[in-house]
Parts: sequence; C-alpha cells; structure tokens
Amino acid sequence: MSKKIKVIIPAFNEQNAVGQVIDELPMDIIDEVIVVDNGSTDNTQEIARSKGATALFQPKRGYGWACLKGIDYISNQLKKPDIVVFLDGDRSDYPEEMRKLVRPIMENNADFVVGSRALGHKEKGSMTPQQLFGNWLATTLIQLFHNTTYTDLGPFRAIRYKSLMRIGMTDKTYGWTVEMQIKAAKQKLRIEEIAVNYRRRIGVSKVSGTVKGTIMAGYKIIWTIFKYL
Repeated sequence: MSKKIKVIIPAFNEQNAVGQVIDELPMDIIDEVIVVDNGSTDNTQEIARSKGATALFQPKRGYGWACLKGIDYISNQLKKPDIVVFLDGDRSDYPEEMRKLVRPIMENNADFVVGSRALGHKEKGSMTPQQLFGNWLATTLIQLFHNTTYTDLGPFRAIRYKSLMRIGMTDKTYGWTVEMQIKAAKQKLRIEEIAVNYRRRIGVSKVSGTVKGTIMAGYKIIWTIFKYL
C-alpha cells in the first residue's frame, strides 16, 4: 500500500484509551495520525503527542467540530493525502482493521468505505439497545428516502481525500456520520461497507452513556436525514 493516508481521531477525555488506539494502528501504511482534543479536561492531548501523533485542540465541543478541525488542518498542508480515515479514540474499534477498510480505495474499487459493526462481531454490551435501534431506524430511513443501502452509521470509515473535499462536510455535532453517508450517496460516490468488529469502549460514552446524549444524538440524526431530502 503506497498511497498517502491520514488518520483523524476526535477525542474528548480519552486519556485512558487514546494511547492504546494509536499503538494499535498499522503505522506502516499511515502518513500521519491526527488526534483532535475536543476540549478535554484530562491529559488526552499530552498522551496523543507522546505517542507520536499530531495533537490539535478544538475547544468547541461536538464530534463534527473535532472532525472539521482535523480536515481543516489537512487541507492547509502542502501535500494532500490520498485517503482520510476516521475512528474514535475510545478503543471500541479495532484500529488494526484499518488495512481492510482502506483496501477497496487503494484498489480503486471504492471512494468511500464504512466499517459496519452490523456485519462484524460485536462484543456483548458494546452497543446499547438504543444505539442498535437508532442505527436500524437511521439506515432504514436513508434507504427509504435516499435510495442507498447502509447497515450502520459506524464511526470507523475511510474516504478518498478528493471525495471528502467534494462532499463538503458541515455538521458540527451528532449528525456528522449520517451527513457523510447521505452526501456520499447524493454525489454518487462508489460506496462499500466492510465488516468490522466492535468491543466495549474504555470509559463511559458521552453520547449513549447519558439519557440527554442519546436523545440529542437521535434527534440530530433523524433531522439530518430529512434535511437532505
């Protein structure tokens, strides 16, 4: 694999996990790891830097804000990557599976690859019932209204850099993943889903771990699906 790959990891108070995530990435195929500290109050940023990652700080809290910060950093570099990979900093994903995630793009068979937890093995308790229902509802609505079949809104994903720039991501919070998937469909990108495994995260989720976070995320995802009709 010779193409240039950048990895963006949004992270909020993930000092106990982010170092392990970086350690488990296949660094031989990665050009740069970018951890975006989303207003953490712990040592997330320092640990990321100690592991050799580029550590950015985005004080505006929100998953989309963090991802956009990483994209802005990349877009201002002189040499642009071929592929951008996104994954969470809580070690719920298996970073070593990145090789199979980027392969369809490397082989020019896809522009956008979603790591589907629905197709892979999920450790018991890794996803809450509300997460499972929310994913089912969202993917069903996307198929109904946008005529594109997805099985998951998984955060572990890879996209060709030029395609990422073309779709023009804007969401600042919980609608990030679904916005990317809908825009990829609207732009007629070549889309693939790859089975990925999923485990219990380290620490408590800031979204599914609270009633408020679950409600807000669900509302924003559904709102985003209808917004792009």
